[in-house]
Amino acid sequence: MEIRAKIDEVGTAFREKYERNCEIYRAPGRVNLIGEHTDYNDGFVMPAAIDRYTWVAIASREDRKMQLQSTHFPDTAEFDLDAPDPQREGKWSDYPHGVAVMLERAGHRLCGADILIHGEVPIGAGLSSSAAIEVSTGLALTDQAGISIDREELAKICQRAENEFVGMRSGLMDQFISCFGEAERAMMLDCRSLDFELLPIPENTALIVCNTMVKHELGKSEYNTRRAECEEGVKILVRKRPEIKALRDATIDELENARAEMPKNIFKRCRHVITENTRVLDAASALENDDLNRFGELMYASHRSLRDDFEVSCEELDIMVDLASKLPGVYGARMTGGGFGGCTVNLVELGGADIFRRGIATGYEKKTGIKPDIYRFTPAPGAEKVTNGYTTTKA
Repeated sequence: MEIRAKIDEVGTAFREKYERNCEIYRAPGRVNLIGEHTDYNDGFVMPAAIDRYTWVAIASREDRKMQLQSTHFPDTAEFDLDAPDPQREGKWSDYPHGVAVMLERAGHRLCGADILIHGEVPIGAGLSSSAAIEVSTGLALTDQAGISIDREELAKICQRAENEFVGMRSGLMDQFISCFGEAERAMMLDCRSLDFELLPIPENTALIVCNTMVKHELGKSEYNTRRAECEEGVKILVRKRPEIKALRDATIDELENARAEMPKNIFKRCRHVITENTRVLDAASALENDDLNRFGELMYASHRSLRDDFEVSCEELDIMVDLASKLPGVYGARMTGGGFGGCTVNLVELGGADIFRRGIATGYEKKTGIKPDIYRFTPAPGAEKVTNGYTTTKA
């Protein structure tokens, strides 16, 4: 849908709910090409923002109350910015609520607001719908309050909302790429220094994401468990070299030397992270040299490591990757996101994109009985205000 038509759709929906005019903001989801579960280990990642967004329509209020509605959920959430002990409720509204709470705790005084949220990023697919809602809400709230905030601070505050309010111990990658994404570019991000390099996605390729349509319930708890396992590995490694602050600092030789002191699962988690960091650096070099075959090899290696060492894949994801590997014109495929369901990301020759989509759809449904969703994404720019003095009218 053209952006003007989407603005009218979201703006009209806001007016129907609140009988007021509004301003509209949006932030993209993301797909991670390579570098999974490395961000919270101070490592390297390679995401790209995608042309699927969370849209936030907002109008300020004179009080300090916030009212949240969504085009996808029937319930309305209300809270007071002056509430002494804000608590999460286990609902979709925890994400924007958490952002407001963390902005206030960071010293940014907000004004009350009526908000309507419209999401295009598939929920539970590993495409970071949570970061898209956090960043779009954060941008809208700060802009409406006349607060000047740089993108890096905004990303960090949104991450804190997810970590401390929602309770998901995610790294910074998702919020960072939602803030800083650029069209036609992937980003090689150093999650410690936050230095990044923008890398071109070759014009003769298609970035295709395949949704398994499954999300196993243990995903959130196991994500937090994996982070704890990585932290346990660091505690063991630091005994031999105190300079190690995160798995980012350890070499594969140091890990092997500590193998006898580690439980098997801890060793495997660490091995994935250390080797995955190397794969991201190698993948950046491959892109810069237009070596797509090498890039694809690294994608497959990443998936094997996530499956065997980090153990966050599942049967459906493995089937998707196996099917992709047998189709013509495919450079590489891997699971993307936290795991336990969700999506695979595939780098495909542009001319073979349609054949690939048909082949995956047919093969996956035959093996699982599930009809997958398949998307072709274009790398997109980061969060932005998309209206300036916009006025809607009733349909």
